[in-house]
Amino acid sequence: MLKVGLTGGIASGKSALAAEFTRLGVPVVDADTLSRELTAPGSPALTQLTALLGGPCLDSRGRLDRARLRRQLFGDANLRARVEALLHPLVIQRLRQALASCHASYAIAVIPLLVENPQARTLVDRVLVVDCPEPVQLARLMSRDGESEASARAMLAAQTDRQRRLAAGDDILMNTGEQAELTASAGKLHALYLDIVRHSERRYPGVRLP
Repeated sequence: MLKVGLTGGIASGKSALAAEFTRLGVPVVDADTLSRELTAPGSPALTQLTALLGGPCLDSRGRLDRARLRRQLFGDANLRARVEALLHPLVIQRLRQALASCHASYAIAVIPLLVENPQARTLVDRVLVVDCPEPVQLARLMSRDGESEASARAMLAAQTDRQRRLAAGDDILMNTGEQAELTASAGKLHALYLDIVRHSERRYPGVRLP
Protein backbone atom coordinates (compact mmCIF):
# COMPACT_ATOMS: atom_id res chain seq x y z
CA MET A 1 0.00 0.00 0.00
CA LEU A 2 1.26 3.43 -0.94
CA LYS A 3 1.33 5.83 2.00
CA VAL A 4 1.09 9.54 1.18
CA GLY A 5 1.91 12.12 3.83
CA LEU A 6 -0.22 15.26 3.55
CA THR A 7 1.25 18.34 5.17
CA GLY A 8 1.17 22.12 4.91
CA GLY A 9 1.32 25.30 6.92
CA ILE A 10 -1.38 26.35 9.33
CA ALA A 11 -4.67 27.24 7.59
CA SER A 12 -3.33 26.07 4.22
CA GLY A 13 -6.23 23.69 3.57
CA LYS A 14 -5.04 20.32 4.86
CA SER A 15 -8.43 19.37 6.29
CA ALA A 16 -10.30 20.47 3.18
CA LEU A 17 -8.00 18.43 0.95
CA ALA A 18 -8.20 15.42 3.27
CA ALA A 19 -11.99 15.63 3.05
CA GLU A 20 -11.74 15.41 -0.74
CA PHE A 21 -9.72 12.19 -0.49
CA THR A 22 -12.25 10.80 1.98
CA ARG A 23 -15.01 11.60 -0.51
CA LEU A 24 -13.06 9.59 -3.10
CA GLY A 25 -13.04 6.59 -0.77
CA VAL A 26 -9.40 6.87 0.28
CA PRO A 27 -8.52 5.97 3.91
CA VAL A 28 -7.35 9.07 5.78
CA VAL A 29 -5.60 9.06 9.14
CA ASP A 30 -5.06 12.39 10.85
CA ALA A 31 -2.36 13.18 13.41
CA ASP A 32 -4.47 15.94 14.98
CA THR A 33 -7.42 13.59 15.45
CA LEU A 34 -5.17 11.00 17.06
CA SER A 35 -3.66 13.68 19.29
CA ARG A 36 -7.14 14.64 20.49
CA GLU A 37 -7.87 11.01 21.32
CA LEU A 38 -4.60 10.69 23.22
CA THR A 39 -5.34 13.79 25.30
CA ALA A 40 -8.98 13.02 26.07
CA PRO A 41 -10.15 13.75 29.64
CA GLY A 42 -8.71 11.22 32.07
CA SER A 43 -5.95 10.07 29.72
CA PRO A 44 -2.37 9.65 30.99
CA ALA A 45 -1.11 11.97 28.27
CA LEU A 46 -3.42 14.78 29.40
CA THR A 47 -2.26 14.33 33.00
CA GLN A 48 1.38 14.60 31.89
CA LEU A 49 0.62 17.56 29.65
CA THR A 50 -1.19 19.42 32.42
CA ALA A 51 1.78 18.89 34.75
CA LEU A 52 4.19 20.07 32.06
CA LEU A 53 2.27 23.24 31.30
CA GLY A 54 1.98 24.09 34.95
CA GLY A 55 -1.05 26.29 34.48
CA PRO A 56 -4.66 26.36 33.33
CA CYS A 57 -5.00 24.48 30.06
CA LEU A 58 -8.40 22.82 30.47
CA ASP A 59 -11.83 24.14 29.59
CA SER A 60 -14.89 24.04 31.87
CA ARG A 61 -15.58 20.41 30.89
CA GLY A 62 -12.09 19.18 31.69
CA ARG A 63 -10.99 18.99 28.08
CA LEU A 64 -7.77 20.40 26.70
CA ASP A 65 -8.30 24.02 25.68
CA ARG A 66 -6.59 23.73 22.30
CA ALA A 67 -7.03 27.34 21.26
CA ARG A 68 -5.35 28.57 24.44
CA LEU A 69 -2.65 25.92 24.18
CA ARG A 70 -1.91 26.83 20.57
CA ARG A 71 -1.42 30.50 21.42
CA GLN A 72 0.77 29.54 24.37
CA LEU A 73 2.98 27.24 22.31
CA PHE A 74 3.39 29.60 19.39
CA GLY A 75 4.61 32.21 21.85
CA ASP A 76 7.14 29.97 23.62
CA ALA A 77 9.47 27.89 21.44
CA ASN A 78 11.03 26.09 24.42
CA LEU A 79 7.68 25.01 25.80
CA ARG A 80 6.55 23.96 22.33
CA ALA A 81 9.59 21.70 22.01
CA ARG A 82 8.87 20.08 25.39
CA VAL A 83 5.21 19.46 24.52
CA GLU A 84 6.19 17.99 21.16
CA ALA A 85 8.72 15.70 22.86
CA LEU A 86 5.90 14.40 25.05
CA LEU A 87 3.18 13.97 22.45
CA HIS A 88 4.92 13.26 19.15
CA PRO A 89 6.17 9.74 19.97
CA LEU A 90 2.66 8.78 21.08
CA VAL A 91 1.10 10.22 17.92
CA ILE A 92 3.70 8.55 15.69
CA GLN A 93 2.90 5.18 17.27
CA ARG A 94 -0.83 5.68 16.70
CA LEU A 95 -0.24 6.80 13.11
CA ARG A 96 1.81 3.69 12.41
CA GLN A 97 -0.93 1.48 13.86
CA ALA A 98 -3.66 3.29 11.94
CA LEU A 99 -1.80 3.02 8.62
CA ALA A 100 -1.13 -0.67 9.22
CA SER A 101 -4.86 -1.25 9.60
CA CYS A 102 -5.72 0.42 6.27
CA HIS A 103 -6.58 -1.91 3.40
CA ALA A 104 -6.57 0.04 0.15
CA SER A 105 -4.37 0.88 -2.81
CA TYR A 106 -3.13 3.92 -0.94
CA ALA A 107 -3.81 5.91 2.21
CA ILE A 108 -3.39 9.54 3.23
CA ALA A 109 -1.70 10.46 6.52
CA VAL A 110 -2.34 14.07 7.52
CA ILE A 111 0.72 15.15 9.50
CA PRO A 112 1.12 18.92 10.04
CA LEU A 113 4.72 18.59 11.29
CA LEU A 114 5.81 15.99 8.76
CA VAL A 115 8.75 18.05 7.49
CA GLU A 116 9.94 18.90 10.99
CA ASN A 117 9.73 15.36 12.37
CA PRO A 118 12.13 12.79 10.84
CA GLN A 119 10.26 9.93 12.52
CA ALA A 120 7.03 10.98 10.87
CA ARG A 121 8.72 11.08 7.47
CA THR A 122 9.63 7.39 7.77
CA LEU A 123 5.93 6.51 7.95
CA VAL A 124 5.14 7.60 4.39
CA ASP A 125 6.40 6.88 0.89
CA ARG A 126 5.53 10.18 -0.73
CA VAL A 127 4.90 13.74 0.52
CA LEU A 128 2.04 15.95 -0.64
CA VAL A 129 2.30 19.60 0.40
CA VAL A 130 -0.76 21.84 0.27
CA ASP A 131 0.22 25.48 0.16
CA CYS A 132 -1.48 28.84 -0.16
CA PRO A 133 -0.49 32.52 -0.22
CA GLU A 134 0.23 34.05 3.17
CA PRO A 135 -2.61 36.60 2.91
CA VAL A 136 -5.03 33.68 2.51
CA GLN A 137 -3.61 31.99 5.60
CA LEU A 138 -3.95 35.19 7.61
CA ALA A 139 -7.52 35.71 6.48
CA ARG A 140 -8.46 32.15 7.40
CA LEU A 141 -6.88 32.35 10.84
CA MET A 142 -8.63 35.62 11.57
CA SER A 143 -12.07 34.64 10.21
CA ARG A 144 -12.10 30.92 11.05
CA ASP A 145 -10.28 30.91 14.38
CA GLY A 146 -10.93 34.45 15.57
CA GLU A 147 -7.25 35.30 15.87
CA SER A 148 -6.07 38.90 15.84
CA GLU A 149 -3.81 39.89 12.96
CA ALA A 150 -0.84 40.11 15.33
CA SER A 151 -1.53 36.63 16.72
CA ALA A 152 -2.03 35.16 13.25
CA ARG A 153 1.24 36.65 12.01
CA ALA A 154 3.07 35.29 15.06
CA MET A 155 1.74 31.81 14.30
CA LEU A 156 2.96 31.97 10.72
CA ALA A 157 6.36 33.27 11.83
CA ALA A 158 6.77 30.38 14.28
CA GLN A 159 6.24 27.73 11.61
CA THR A 160 8.79 25.99 9.42
CA ASP A 161 10.08 28.10 6.57
CA ARG A 162 7.67 27.84 3.66
CA GLN A 163 10.41 27.13 1.13
CA ARG A 164 11.76 24.27 3.24
CA ARG A 165 8.31 22.71 3.33
CA LEU A 166 7.82 23.09 -0.41
CA ALA A 167 11.26 21.61 -1.09
CA ALA A 168 10.29 18.51 0.90
CA GLY A 169 7.20 17.83 -1.19
CA ASP A 170 7.02 15.27 -3.96
CA ASP A 171 3.71 16.79 -4.99
CA ILE A 172 2.52 20.34 -4.35
CA LEU A 173 -1.03 21.65 -4.49
CA MET A 174 -1.55 25.40 -4.47
CA ASN A 175 -4.85 26.04 -2.68
CA THR A 176 -6.36 29.44 -3.43
CA GLY A 177 -9.57 28.63 -1.62
CA GLU A 178 -11.71 27.80 -4.65
CA GLN A 179 -13.57 24.59 -3.85
CA ALA A 180 -13.98 23.54 -7.49
CA GLU A 181 -10.23 23.79 -8.07
CA LEU A 182 -9.47 21.85 -4.91
CA THR A 183 -11.88 19.07 -5.92
CA ALA A 184 -10.39 18.87 -9.41
CA SER A 185 -6.82 18.77 -8.09
CA ALA A 186 -7.69 16.05 -5.59
CA GLY A 187 -9.11 14.00 -8.45
CA LYS A 188 -5.90 14.37 -10.45
CA LEU A 189 -3.79 13.35 -7.47
CA HIS A 190 -6.08 10.39 -6.84
CA ALA A 191 -5.52 9.20 -10.41
CA LEU A 192 -1.77 9.72 -10.05
CA TYR A 193 -1.50 7.70 -6.85
CA LEU A 194 -3.56 4.85 -8.25
CA ASP A 195 -1.29 4.82 -11.29
CA ILE A 196 1.79 4.74 -9.07
CA VAL A 197 0.38 1.69 -7.29
CA ARG A 198 -0.40 -0.05 -10.58
CA HIS A 199 3.06 0.64 -11.99
CA SER A 200 5.26 0.50 -8.92
CA GLU A 201 8.36 -0.23 -10.95
CA ARG A 202 8.28 3.24 -12.53
CA ARG A 203 9.77 6.39 -11.03
CA TYR A 204 7.09 9.05 -10.90
CA PRO A 205 8.17 12.68 -10.84
CA GLY A 206 6.41 15.11 -8.57
CA VAL A 207 3.48 17.20 -9.74
CA ARG A 208 2.43 20.76 -9.04
CA LEU A 209 -1.27 21.63 -9.10
CA PRO A 210 -3.22 23.44 -10.33
